[in-house]
Amino acid sequence: MKYQRILGALYGQALGDAMGMPSELWPRSRVKSHFGWIDRFLDGPTENTAACYFTRAQFTDDTSMALCLADALIECDGEIVPDVIGRHILAWAEGFDAFNKNVLGPTSKIALNAIRDGKPVSALENNGVTNGAAMRVSPLGCVLPAASLDEFIDAVALASSPTHKSDLAIAGAVVIGWAISRAIDGESWKNIVDALPAVARHAQEKRITTFNASLALRIELALNAVREANGTESASEQLYQLVGAGTSTLESVACAVAMVELADTDPNRCAILCANLGGDTDTIGAMATAICGALHGIEGIHPQLKAELDEVNKLDFGRYATELLRLRQLREEAC
Repeated sequence: MKYQRILGALYGQALGDAMGMPSELWPRSRVKSHFGWIDRFLDGPTENTAACYFTRAQFTDDTSMALCLADALIECDGEIVPDVIGRHILAWAEGFDAFNKNVLGPTSKIALNAIRDGKPVSALENNGVTNGAAMRVSPLGCVLPAASLDEFIDAVALASSPTHKSDLAIAGAVVIGWAISRAIDGESWKNIVDALPAVARHAQEKRITTFNASLALRIELALNAVREANGTESASEQLYQLVGAGTSTLESVACAVAMVELADTDPNRCAILCANLGGDTDTIGAMATAICGALHGIEGIHPQLKAELDEVNKLDFGRYATELLRLRQLREEAC
């Protein structure tokens, strides 16, 4: 069953990313006027400077970097080695010509340039607060047991360090990764979501490096906005206007958690709702739908959507799921 949930998390990540790709980084009003309503995979519009490089059902840097993390974990037999993670991400970035395209976030671009110049990850400051660590964390959530929160935070911080070392970025990655890990254990969404504010608070306060607002409170604000709204459209509008749907970890991670709630954990519905939200749609979709996929397993992903992802991206997610499950079992046996 854990294999099915890990596979669901990986496909959920790709589904939310690819569904949200065409509208990424556009205002909510422009998403509505251009698309009307997104309910299927679409090509990236030529006028969208972030999405124009991608075609129907292609995932973006969010899932590509998540797979870089997975490859690094597999290469090191489950050990988290920041320089190896950085090397894999840099290899993808150079292969995709990401430095010359509008796909890398500002924090990741600065860090990857430094890695390219030969600096070790340990020497980098990486104190940015964008969501690059949270968007790629799903494979680590598949591998890490969540029994010890402090150990979980330390492991996520190490894996995030090639591009993000700030308290907020780490806390956001912990929230997404921990939710996925607990879902893979078979925990209910209600129990997971009730615990997330405390998880976020502990992670953000463990080693304070910025003067950012509380991710825990922003998650609570986002959840209340969804729970008190009068319907899906009202809830989405409240999230966009009140919580924010930008590239900051503070906004996007809180939004992603609330989107899981709004979609009632259905991965297919979640991907669609995130794509129509406006803002950082692909990243919010990748994070939220990865959680939904972990909750429901691969059976929760619509077969047609899965077939389209397979056809276009030509990746063996089954091999990744097998390897990540093996690494998780090694860690569970060592506990």
